[in-house]
Amino acid sequence: MKGFRCFILSAVVVVMMAGLAWAHFGMVIPSDQMVMQEDDRQIKVDLMFWHPFEGHGMELERPARFSVVANGKKQDLLSSLKSTKTKGHQAWSVNYKIKRPGVYTFCMEPEPYWEPTEDCYIVHYTKAVVTAFGDDEGWDEEIGLKTEIVPLSKPYGLYAGNVFQGIVKLDGRPVPYAEVEVEYYNEGGKLTAPTDYMVTQTVKADGNGVFTYAAPRAGWWGFAALNTSDVKKKHDGVDKDIELGAVLWVKFHDMK
Repeated sequence: MKGFRCFILSAVVVVMMAGLAWAHFGMVIPSDQMVMQEDDRQIKVDLMFWHPFEGHGMELERPARFSVVANGKKQDLLSSLKSTKTKGHQAWSVNYKIKRPGVYTFCMEPEPYWEPTEDCYIVHYTKAVVTAFGDDEGWDEEIGLKTEIVPLSKPYGLYAGNVFQGIVKLDGRPVPYAEVEVEYYNEGGKLTAPTDYMVTQTVKADGNGVFTYAAPRAGWWGFAALNTSDVKKKHDGVDKDIELGAVLWVKFHDMK
């Protein structure tokens, strides 16, 4: 009987931990989000598939698409990607030269990632916005992804404590009451969450698909709005769900 009780307790712990599973985030992280006249005009953009707070990674296959949208034009950057490793996991990077004023939106569509613990595929449409040389027109424009977060607050030039708002869209339409996971990029692993409940925070959008979050600390924050595709993908001959993530990375700064 004692052994049976231990088995039941272990099963309960496993179920509880499954409920607190670390969130997956596609990551597009530029080395500079606000390029000024005196700055280096070449920025590096890193692409990863990561648990950003805990610092654990997954393998990111060469993305299906990677581009930058600026001044009304889209430039394909897929062939410019360089293979790299982050903590031993496959990642990618590109060096991009900013040539003129504008708002540059870097966006990645990865290949579907099979996640056995969730019994589904994951596709995170991920973007980050860079502004250059004083031009800040177009930061709130959609770029035509399957699903995306459209900023209502400028996604740069934000202080820690500022409120950030965005609209979750799927197929160009707002998603009422969408669930948005929020996580801090704990670069270097210097921070420890008081409990597992505080690794990933969750907010819900309102009936118009609008969500609000106030970042308590300077650094990169990821916002991931999750939906399920209406199509399936086979795994070992069985139809499986595809999680569609609209991911936006925003950097907040200390006031000095």
